[in-house]
Amino acid sequence: MALQDLPVMLGGFKLMITEAPSVKLKELEDGSMTPVVDRVSGEEQYVVTLFAKPLPVDGRRAGKGEEIRVNLPGDPGEGFEEGMYVELVNAVVNTYEIPDRNNPRVIASAGLWFKAAGLKPAARPSVVPNAA
Repeated sequence: MALQDLPVMLGGFKLMITEAPSVKLKELEDGSMTPVVDRVSGEEQYVVTLFAKPLPVDGRRAGKGEEIRVNLPGDPGEGFEEGMYVELVNAVVNTYEIPDRNNPRVIASAGLWFKAAGLKPAARPSVVPNAA
């Protein structure tokens, strides 16, 4: 069972654009690429690649971070360039499972993917206050 649209709180992370938003593409059977279009709105979907680095917490070192790709329902607008710090608007995470071809009861692959309603510029916070 895949869980869908679980709200995500990313306030403890710096999110830096590593690849500017671009139209999301999918490969067709003939090998050509075509834009992914939202079934409801008919708009082309976008994707942005972010480096998510945990902020240091008082008394602890920050982790190394990880690159994530985030699906967006449309063009987030001008000014979102590589190196810019952003916040995600209404971020959610979804899970998926792909069964094994030979044995459908076995999960061959599983993972998660992020999506958000949009992007907004963010200040660069330096430390998360200790909640204790």
